[in-house]
Amino acid sequence: MRRARILYKDEEAGILTQYDDGTFGFLYHDLWLENNAKPAISLTLPKQQKAYQSAYLFAFFYNMLPEGANKQILCSSKRIDKKDDFGLLLASAAVDTIGAVKVIKMN
Repeated sequence: MRRARILYKDEEAGILTQYDDGTFGFLYHDLWLENNAKPAISLTLPKQQKAYQSAYLFAFFYNMLPEGANKQILCSSKRIDKKDDFGLLLASAAVDTIGAVKVIKMN
């Protein structure tokens, strides 16, 4: 299992998990949900108590992945399999993102 902290404007909003079977889950933190001033991180992941589950990386996070030459360079330099979307997300979305969301690897 691999996990990542999801930050929105540098505040932790929830946890993204890739389970050992390759499926994914996303869960908002209770404090984020309780604060009406805190928005959903995406229109496709509205705030809710129940964890989101998916057989594939959620489209919102998938769209944060590098493409083309940038993907090839990252995969080569970090020794990441080109099919490892979660690994690519962890390697690229901690600092180099467009928008308010960052993805930080959890140990």
